[in-house]
Parts: sequence; C-alpha cells; structure tokens
Amino acid sequence: MKARRPYLLRALYDWILDSDEVPNILVDTESEDVIVPREFVKDGQIVLNISPEAVRGLSITDDYLMCEGRFSGRSFEVILPMKSISAIYCRGSGQGLAFDDEDYPVEAGSEGVASISPIGPSDLDDEPPAPKGGPNKPSLRLV
Repeated sequence: MKARRPYLLRALYDWILDSDEVPNILVDTESEDVIVPREFVKDGQIVLNISPEAVRGLSITDDYLMCEGRFSGRSFEVILPMKSISAIYCRGSGQGLAFDDEDYPVEAGSEGVASISPIGPSDLDDEPPAPKGGPNKPSLRLV
C-alpha cells in the first residue's frame, strides 16, 4: 500500500481552505532533510502557515511538501519530507489531524495516523457470514 500521509495532508488542506480557515502545519525539524529557517525553530519544532496567501508554489507530493515563504520579510525555500509533518490544523478553530510518527515505518513504505487503526488480515473473519435471505438475495461481506 502507498503511504496515507500525503493523501490525508492534501485532503485536509483542501478541507481547511474550503472552510475559510488558515491551514497550519506542525513540523518536526529534527527529521532528516528538513529545510526551514532555523532561527524560527523552537524546541525542535516549527509551525508554518501554508495558506495560498502565505506561501508561493506549494507542492504536496508523495514524498515532500515544498514551497517558498517569507520570514521576517525575507524569502525562504521550505522543503519538508512527509514524515517530518506532525500535524495539520486550522489556525482559528484548532481542528485538524495529528500524525503518529511511530506508525511511519520507512522500510515498509507505509504510514499511519493516530486516529486511524490499520486493519490486518488477522482482524478479519476467516470465512464471511452466510448470506441471509437465500442464495439469490444480494449480500455484502467484509473483504
């Protein structure tokens, strides 16, 4: 399976903008390959406003979030590996999603989110329940 984080990040970014809110992301700056202005980092983290009014050239790929932003009037290129993004949320309401870093196994190529539990084969029944109502009735089963 492909990593979920970039898909969720793009979807929540759109949802936040559609809700007339300002999208902020929390970034773990201790992660490898993070490029941000270091003078704005506090306790190994930085919060970035990634609204269209705040950044130029925003690109959210499967591997990176990249854009150009202004910090104290100075333009700066921002490059963030996906696993460095800890959360995305609305600046005004605080609604959003925090990602669980422990569920981002690099070797497996998948990732998780704190509020979403992956379902594995052991979580499924060995055999689906028999359809109710006879053999010609439509039925649904968990795949």
